[in-house]
Amino acid sequence: MEMFGAILELGKMILAPISERYKYHRSVDEHMKNLMGKRDDLECKKSDIESKMKAELLPRKKPKREVEFWLQKVETINADIQNIEQEAERGKYFSRMRVGKIACKKIQEVTELIDQSCGFGESLVIDPPVSYGDELPTRALVGESTAEITMEKIWEHLLDEDCRMIGVNGMGGVGKTTIMKQINNRLLKEKDKFNHVIWVTVSKAFDVIKLQNDIASKLDPNLFKSEDETTRAGKLYAALKEMKKCVLILDDLWNAFPLENIGIPEPTSENGCKLVVTTRDAKVCDGMNCKTIKVELLSIKESHDLFLKTVGCDVSNIPEDVVEGVVKQCARLPLAIITIAGSLKNVVDVSEWRNTLNELRTSTKGLAHVDDEIFGRLRFSYERLKDEKLQRCLLCCALYPEDYEISRDELIEHLIDEKVIESMKSRQEELDKGHTLLNMLENACLLEGFSKEKMRFVKMHDLIRDMALQIAGAKFLVLEDVPNEEEWGNDVEKVSLMFKNNSNFPNVSPKCPKLSTLLLRGYVKIIPDSFFVHLHGLRVLNVDCLGFESLPNSVIDLKHLTSLRLNVYGFKWMPSLAKLTALRSLDLSVRSLEEIPHGLEMLVNLRYLILRKTKQEKMPPGILPKLCQLQVLKLPFDGLEVNGEEMVRLKKLECFEGAFDGLKGFNTYVESLEKGGPSHYIYAVKPAIQLGVAELFESVILSYCNICLLPKDVRALAISFDDVWDYRKKTVWFKYEEIEYINSYFDTFSLQSLENLDLYELHNLKGLFTEEKVAPAPVVPLGTFSRLKQFSIWSCPNIKKLFTPGLMQNLEQIRVYDCEQLEEIIGGAEEEEAKEIVEIFPRLRNLTLQFLPKLKTICSSSNVILCDSLNCIKIYACPKLERLPLSLHLIDGERSSPPSSLRIKIENEWWELLEWDDHDMKMVLEPLCQFGEW
Repeated sequence: MEMFGAILELGKMILAPISERYKYHRSVDEHMKNLMGKRDDLECKKSDIESKMKAELLPRKKPKREVEFWLQKVETINADIQNIEQEAERGKYFSRMRVGKIACKKIQEVTELIDQSCGFGESLVIDPPVSYGDELPTRALVGESTAEITMEKIWEHLLDEDCRMIGVNGMGGVGKTTIMKQINNRLLKEKDKFNHVIWVTVSKAFDVIKLQNDIASKLDPNLFKSEDETTRAGKLYAALKEMKKCVLILDDLWNAFPLENIGIPEPTSENGCKLVVTTRDAKVCDGMNCKTIKVELLSIKESHDLFLKTVGCDVSNIPEDVVEGVVKQCARLPLAIITIAGSLKNVVDVSEWRNTLNELRTSTKGLAHVDDEIFGRLRFSYERLKDEKLQRCLLCCALYPEDYEISRDELIEHLIDEKVIESMKSRQEELDKGHTLLNMLENACLLEGFSKEKMRFVKMHDLIRDMALQIAGAKFLVLEDVPNEEEWGNDVEKVSLMFKNNSNFPNVSPKCPKLSTLLLRGYVKIIPDSFFVHLHGLRVLNVDCLGFESLPNSVIDLKHLTSLRLNVYGFKWMPSLAKLTALRSLDLSVRSLEEIPHGLEMLVNLRYLILRKTKQEKMPPGILPKLCQLQVLKLPFDGLEVNGEEMVRLKKLECFEGAFDGLKGFNTYVESLEKGGPSHYIYAVKPAIQLGVAELFESVILSYCNICLLPKDVRALAISFDDVWDYRKKTVWFKYEEIEYINSYFDTFSLQSLENLDLYELHNLKGLFTEEKVAPAPVVPLGTFSRLKQFSIWSCPNIKKLFTPGLMQNLEQIRVYDCEQLEEIIGGAEEEEAKEIVEIFPRLRNLTLQFLPKLKTICSSSNVILCDSLNCIKIYACPKLERLPLSLHLIDGERSSPPSSLRIKIENEWWELLEWDDHDMKMVLEPLCQFGEW
């Protein structure tokens, strides 16, 4: 009897899963019908939400983040349903059970999405917080007494209720912009004075639409569409009128203008606003009804001190009359002092100093106009560069628009194209040479270097740019429109045209036998075919234009062309490139190419190739092996997949971005890297995702893939999996093994070098490390993730804990989104509390936690995150999180102040419900909070 019972139980165990599978098999048609019905319901709900959101999206409104996230989920689930529907239509007998099971699961997900849409509230949009202002890179004030007196005078007028408009006037190079940048940054620190600070550089070429755009970009980039000036002025007026206590700074204004023409409300005591302009012309201040404050020249002593400080060496062996003579020639002008002193850095030879003084006296002798005197002194610094390459480099910078922030990378590529930087053994050597040249120009104070958003830029003072164009003379043509045919001279070598709005390109055919460089920038649709007919010597063609539709046929006859760069929108057609065999650089950063250009395989001299966007899925076979000189290859991550075996043949490749056509080819390529390969790379295995790692080289992006090899020096890893199928070639389905633990898929050595890790839609992910049954926590090999700086995880519904205690101490950024089951950021919170407080994530700068419905704790009560390095905390839709483990250093028993740059972006209601170990922390941090929906 007992045996019979055991057999019965065994039978139930065997039959239960079979019965369940049969149920899915038998009812697949019913499940699919229900799924299609649910999909229709979801589409109706989506349509209603999009219509309502469109109606509510007035100027300066933006969709709620949760609404955007919901719409993204709808797109994803619709794609999944389409794939399931196609599988069901194939009607294969053995796939019916699987389709039925997946359909049931999707019905549940769709139902949950429809339910979520009911919780968005009455409005689907919010008012985004307006930035207080932007901190600006600037030099220290020169001439402390004179400059500080002027700055304090401006500051007093800003705080004076009776003064609404201020004009800062002074000659070029005297320091107006530097003083106002200091004012701008001071306003950002003393936030109790004003609510907003807006800085706009105007410059010589005053243009109403450009000024409107520049101001609007500080408020709402979507404020304007294609309205006329008057309509735009009305919208800008309405937006600025809402901003009480706002300071608008217009730098380098050359013409007075009526405020209403732009859309600037008149500053009044009622709105608390102020307008400040800087200008060389006192008449502009009068025309704007400003209170004028003049920036004076430096005193003799300040000039002497600034000069010696900039020279940076002991000049005691130089006769005093020679030093004072050189200083005197600088005419107490800060820009001239800094520039000329920069040219004499570390010069200790008396003869060279005497020669400098004689040359300065000669270069400025007899010049009556003050700007001519300045140019003479600046030109002296140019001539002292001695090195022709440095001089050519400086002149190349003058081809960019006035006040333009020139990317170092872009400029160095241009210098390589111009052969200012000669060919070297490797691309990296050429880049290093470029940075060396720019550093030397910065050290000579002829360029100003600065960083912004992790990128490096240089900027040219407008006087130095004017001087450079004066030196270039007839060889350079830098204009805002195409000149008439007779204006193109025989001596022209370089032309830079910066078009204004919707410029028409005239039907001209210039005859310029010496023209080697043509830069086109701005708004232009069509260049007539006749334009290039006589430009046989053209070597560098760079088109950076909106609306540019096609490259003229005549370009294909430019047999000396070595660099062709197109950064355009709306591009429709490209002629064959087969004849352009001299090309060494080809950059097609266009957004709508149907296919790669014909004749690409003929460009055997190419060193540099960028193809940013085409509708072609794969790189045609046989092309890459013919481009064996390539050093840089950048392809889109969502197309133009490359074959791994063909990639192996690119032996000179130093930089690669792009997607492989499969895991097998990728592994083949990685195996070949034992013999050397690119030092900078972002490898993707299709279908790839872009998760923000593109800014970091030495990266691998994996999507829908199984175990793979990794390069030994990999710094960033992005992974995306799904629990359905990998969709290949739009006809064949594959199913790969589902990832549960990251360390099961990659060797420890690779994980030690990672600096960036992104995880996306890993539906079965349980943790980063395999859990050992005998251990209380996962056993992590020594050094794993020891270099990790950025960690992001999206839509991984089954992970409950992220990190183990003590792991990832170098993290600078943590971003966690939409992980439904996540309960702890650092596991072990339920264990017995330690006796001492332990600091975690000592280098953390940014922490983002959003849409985590079950998150209870960031860490245990014995752990704290010190605020010293923090820059931004953003928490939204984490209703069960009750504690924010922030702390401050204690110095002599006193709590230190939090960083002034720290921003805490949260919901007001959630903030008020937080529990605090030390209630004073809430009072200290509350002024740094920005409340809203993030």
